[in-house]
Amino acid sequence: MTSPQLHVQLRTQLSQWVTPKDQRHLSGCAESVAAILQSQSGCLSHWLPFLSHRNCNARDHLERLSYFVHNDATTAETFYDPLMRHCLQAFEGEAVVLTLDTSMLWDQFCLIQICLAWGGRSLTLAGEVIEHGSATVGFKDYRPLLERAKALLPPECKVTFLADRGFEHGELIRWLQHHQWSWAIRAKSDLLITLANGRTRAVRDLLPPMNQANLFHNVTILEDIHCHLATARTDAAADDWAVLSQQPTSLQTFTEYGQRFGGIEPHFKDYKSAAFEVVRSRLRDAKALTCLFMLLDIAYLFAWMLGLSVVLQGQRLRLDWHSRRGLSFLQLGLRELATLCYKGLTLPWLQPLPYKSPPPASASKHKCLIQDIMLSFSKVTLVSA
Repeated sequence: MTSPQLHVQLRTQLSQWVTPKDQRHLSGCAESVAAILQSQSGCLSHWLPFLSHRNCNARDHLERLSYFVHNDATTAETFYDPLMRHCLQAFEGEAVVLTLDTSMLWDQFCLIQICLAWGGRSLTLAGEVIEHGSATVGFKDYRPLLERAKALLPPECKVTFLADRGFEHGELIRWLQHHQWSWAIRAKSDLLITLANGRTRAVRDLLPPMNQANLFHNVTILEDIHCHLATARTDAAADDWAVLSQQPTSLQTFTEYGQRFGGIEPHFKDYKSAAFEVVRSRLRDAKALTCLFMLLDIAYLFAWMLGLSVVLQGQRLRLDWHSRRGLSFLQLGLRELATLCYKGLTLPWLQPLPYKSPPPASASKHKCLIQDIMLSFSKVTLVSA
């Protein structure tokens, strides 16, 4: 049986940027990505109906796929990074927002990712799965990902780096300062803050009364790191807020940090339940899982860009019934891909990502209201000395 059209098209496109050690690896990557896109699953056994052109039994398929994801030559540096460099061309000299976060798999493995926040969602720059029983990881676990992400960005990018509680690591902040990246990191309540007047307090002791905000300039953390702190409490949020920043804090600090929520958390949900059902994967090996997520990211990238092209061409309403965009670019892309396969049409060529970010999707009026909500505080106190 001849190779399916989608597999051939993906292999042709990947060959423009990817230079593997063995051309069979390129074919295996294209087959896997095509199967992921059509099955919408991260479970290897779900790919089998889309590999029938090989005319072999299911066990042989699974053994070959297992060999591929365990192969030391199947790395993101070879297969994924060249695609991202192609897609990020328009960001040279521009401002970008990167996010760092972790997600647990079966309480046994921890997925660590650094992503680009764009269009209300995230695109993976660098990721790795480690065998680790907690979502809290050390700097040594993700420093290689920082280096990879930095290497992928075009020259002269102005980076703002966002991270959640648990990442207020001195080594991380010193790394960010060394590379001249701006940053905003949410602080744990027990982190000790030395104020400009020399007094040391825990973050929990610097929280304001309800519906108020405190801005602390020129504080010191972790003995020798000088930065700024913004704290707030509001009825509109379940948690209290404490954000450390390299820049002098203002109410805009909370808006800047809020870009993290619309991006990386839905991204993890796409992996687990909204798109690819990776939790159904039977892989229980950190290296194989890292490879699987790399393949998912390649599929994610092709579907994302296909969905974006549907919107840019004014064709969204063919696939999305909402008055304003209610489907993510990923979901639009997966639906458009199904249309292309059904009609036997050609997959569009992977294009660079435009720098200008569109507004995020809103699947309901309630989500629209949440996105458009304006927080107000009865009192804002600035403490600079």
